[in-house]
Amino acid sequence: MTEFDARVYFGSEGSTGEYRPDPLDYEVPRLSGAGTAGIEAAGEMSHEEHLAAVRAGEIGSIHSWELVTAMDGPGTRMTVFMAGCPLRCLYCHNPDTFKMKDGTAIRAQDLLDRIKRYVPVFKASNGGVTFSGGEVLMQPAFLKRVLKPLKEWGVHVALDTSGFLGRNLTDEMMENVDMVLLDIKSGDEETYQRVTGRSLQPTIDFAKRLEAAGVEVWVRFVLIPGLTDDPQNIENVAKLASSIATVSRIEVLPFHQMAKDKWSNLGLEYQLKDVEPPSKEATEAVREVFRKYGKTVY
Repeated sequence: MTEFDARVYFGSEGSTGEYRPDPLDYEVPRLSGAGTAGIEAAGEMSHEEHLAAVRAGEIGSIHSWELVTAMDGPGTRMTVFMAGCPLRCLYCHNPDTFKMKDGTAIRAQDLLDRIKRYVPVFKASNGGVTFSGGEVLMQPAFLKRVLKPLKEWGVHVALDTSGFLGRNLTDEMMENVDMVLLDIKSGDEETYQRVTGRSLQPTIDFAKRLEAAGVEVWVRFVLIPGLTDDPQNIENVAKLASSIATVSRIEVLPFHQMAKDKWSNLGLEYQLKDVEPPSKEATEAVREVFRKYGKTVY
């Protein structure tokens, strides 16, 4: 093969994640992961033993994992979805990751053993591992335990985060992170509070730390009619994203309704059930706002 193809590589090997083809040019909704199949769950232990293992980072709560291409960072990637999130985004497409207790207890070593199987894939495709969620920085001890081995193996590591818990990523841990996919939910405090129930400032502070450390950043912004599409809000996000010197790419993602059934099945009120996705023309117009600041925008 002259060009790496994950479908050919895995063949009938029966990977327990999910392969995702190259994205369409407009909208790529994320489907649910394949759970934690292929990674052995932590064995039974007492409540005290479990808590001690969590505090030590030996055990983490994981929702699912999947294999993706052209999403969640460069190349073919193993995306690990952590359980637990301090935000309550109105448009969240993974509401089943809100609570840590709803994930599967996985030992750090067992996750590393699974990741190691795909190191040749990552190196052949210039890919790597992306830790997402939920919010990965809710479990810093677990993350710290897996980052160092990945660095030693030469695996490219990305974190997909809102940055709200950016303080949990220590400078030592940051040295083992190659990229951050920073979700900027809004550019003004009022809208950010409405969208997430939290404050914008921690994300700004985290972005400045990433810039100072020289960490590459991809910014993601979800365009939601009637919620994040106010022209001034868009301008504020564009200014913030462009002010971060290490931002190499900005993704304007159109809102979709793929998560509506998830919210319903979980018995949660989905406030955006009647919101129509933005048109291609509206999405492209917003991308043009970002492009005027000189960044690469998709």
